[in-house]
Amino acid sequence: MSPDWWRWVASRDSLTARLIAAGGRRAFRVRLLDQRLGRPRRDEALALGLPQGRVAWLREVALCLDERPWVMARSVVPLDGLHGQRLDRLGERSLGHWLFRQPDLVRGPLEVTADPLPFQAADGPWARRSVFRHRRFAVLVQESFLATMTDDLELPSR
Repeated sequence: MSPDWWRWVASRDSLTARLIAAGGRRAFRVRLLDQRLGRPRRDEALALGLPQGRVAWLREVALCLDERPWVMARSVVPLDGLHGQRLDRLGERSLGHWLFRQPDLVRGPLEVTADPLPFQAADGPWARRSVFRHRRFAVLVQESFLATMTDDLELPSR
């Protein structure tokens, strides 16, 4: 992995804030693609320690600069951890904006892959995921960096 990509993929701070900073004058937007209750994939359930077949809150978004998607993201939250969190009202606001305001937020290890994530068809060089925990709340956040980001920021292909 190139050093330029390492700075993106290994960062543990807010990806939303990084994208806004890198975008300069480009307008940032969270485009809501899907939000529903459903069954997580087997690998997602394992990452969260959920029994297979348990229903969770699922959310998929495109993080866009000037309407060009740079990152596709999927979040999975076990229902028993929501406890009054009104995440269904996020709409086109960033989940990261809420997460990184939590003072006791703990981020688990990053898992990085060059394989496309199964929830989106767009092509990109890298993807990552990690579990965030805030008291009894847990969320698996999966992010796929897209080729449009590579092109717009003139990053190496890998």
